[in-house]
Amino acid sequence: MKRLLVTLSVICAMTAVAVAQDDGFTIDTISDGVFMRMKGKSFPKGCSIEREQLRYLRVRHYDADGQVQQGELVCNRLIAEDLIQIFRQLYKARYPIERMQLIDDYGADDEQSMRHNNTSCFCFRRVAGSQKLSKHAQGLAIDINPLYNPHVKRRNGQLVVQPATARRWANRKKTSPYTVRKDDLCHRLFKEHGFSWGGSWQSSQDYQHFER
Repeated sequence: MKRLLVTLSVICAMTAVAVAQDDGFTIDTISDGVFMRMKGKSFPKGCSIEREQLRYLRVRHYDADGQVQQGELVCNRLIAEDLIQIFRQLYKARYPIERMQLIDDYGADDEQSMRHNNTSCFCFRRVAGSQKLSKHAQGLAIDINPLYNPHVKRRNGQLVVQPATARRWANRKKTSPYTVRKDDLCHRLFKEHGFSWGGSWQSSQDYQHFER
């Protein structure tokens, strides 16, 4: 009887693990297959972050049409569990995120990824117009629904919007199902997990951007 109970306990534990691994929310190290997608793109030659510091996440999310999508992203291992918890809650609340693919599917071209409203995290690159490494280069920043939540700043008196096709959404009075707002569920969850929001910056506003 004791042996039977032990066997049943093991089976139950294995079943629980299998369910946990099959619910669309997983954290893994960077497999060779994923790394080959990243190599020379988001992980270029001379990348100063170690592959072992990164994690590959699979995340389910709803789009604005109410369709369930299977997303993926690469982030720093330090925030992997936070992101899983955040996206689980967003999924439960049906918070709309249109697309979540590795930025490598866009050749690690941030502008193209943003134009497709692609939510992404790790990409070893510098801040636009500077030599300073972006928080994305460490996998410690994520951009949510970037087309509808652009980076907006003034340069020499001119309005600069990134992505360039998001100019109409620089006017925050205009809304879409993909708009991130201060104190909405997405904003609150990231704040609760210790992230800061680019929409609150003083010199520019990056409404898509959360970092730690």
